[in-house]
Amino acid sequence: MITKTVEETFEQILSNTQVKEGLEFIKLDNEKTVAEQMELTAIPAPTFQEEARGEVYKTRLIELGLKEVSVDSTGNVFGVREGSGNGPKLVVSAHLDTVFPEGTDVEPKLKDGKIYAPGIADDGRGLAVVLSMVRALDKANIQTDADIIFCATVGEEGLGDLRGVKALFHNRDDIDGFISIEPGDPERTTYLATGSHRYNVTYYGPGGHSFGDFGKPSAIHAMGRAIAKISELQVPQDPKTTFTVGTINGGTSVNTIAQNASMLVDIRSTSQEELLKVEEQILAAIKLAAEEENKRWETDSIKVEIELVGDRPPGSQSSDAVIVQTALAATKALGFQQILDSPSSTDSNVPISLGIPAVTLGGGGKFGGVHTLNEFFDPKDAYFGAQKIFLTILGLAGIQEVSEPLLQKR
Repeated sequence: MITKTVEETFEQILSNTQVKEGLEFIKLDNEKTVAEQMELTAIPAPTFQEEARGEVYKTRLIELGLKEVSVDSTGNVFGVREGSGNGPKLVVSAHLDTVFPEGTDVEPKLKDGKIYAPGIADDGRGLAVVLSMVRALDKANIQTDADIIFCATVGEEGLGDLRGVKALFHNRDDIDGFISIEPGDPERTTYLATGSHRYNVTYYGPGGHSFGDFGKPSAIHAMGRAIAKISELQVPQDPKTTFTVGTINGGTSVNTIAQNASMLVDIRSTSQEELLKVEEQILAAIKLAAEEENKRWETDSIKVEIELVGDRPPGSQSSDAVIVQTALAATKALGFQQILDSPSSTDSNVPISLGIPAVTLGGGGKFGGVHTLNEFFDPKDAYFGAQKIFLTILGLAGIQEVSEPLLQKR
């Protein structure tokens, strides 16, 4: 159920001629948006190596006439479209980085109406939609009450650990709302944040020959004990809590007692309490495994190092929150089913965890194979996702002499 205040605001917005012009422009701009999506995707941007793509994005923001275009010390790229000067500040963002390592072929290829390229959907689409939003606002000559900060962040993926958006909120205390654009259809709105802790765990031992030094402890055997213990842990379904040993490495050869072994462990939950609870159990299992391997061979030579390499905060907000209601109203206005999506881990985690209104919205279009070399994007009717984001922005930001901003200054 959409609240009366939001419904009344959208009646004002949807009856406005400039808004209608903006929506029509986004439809016509779909071809250019997809072209920019392909151009940006073709610039490699592994996590921690986003600089080249960021420089191109900075140039695009300058060409669009945004104010205060800059790159911060972390690598985030910003540009501001000024409002009335008295309104809230809204960030509209996508992320620059991809999960793919240096050397991956990211050149888009067309086949049967689809575009294939690693990163074409996540988050090439989001980056292109951000630019389309600026063009639509300008083309329709819409003046918002809110200052809108258009942004491309670094470090959203994997071990990037949301470093870009963390820096953004560390350095600024004047942001009142946040929209993150990720792959997705116009029906869904993500408003809950899945938190995660990630650990790099390394076991060390003396090593040796498998026959001649038999009786010495093995780093791999110690890690195997830990994995077995972790795999048996029981966690709640609600709040959803998960764990996995994502990667393992170690050993030298088939006939060697392993001198070292390492694994990456991922722990997730929508509840901070449950996240910490299962984390405590996993850390205990990791330490106990080293003790048991040492006890088995009557030694103390197996050591374990545990390094926290990822800390993504969980967070929640009410489905009645104004930013959620605004996104739902935008969905309804376009004739789509309104779906509140399951919790996810995106840039929105950080503002939600800080109590700042935030949602993650889909950039539109059909897609598949995300985070694989077979990732693809189908641009047919992709503009619907961009139109939903446009309406959400207008609802939150307000339109001078048309509607008050639904987003409140903090």
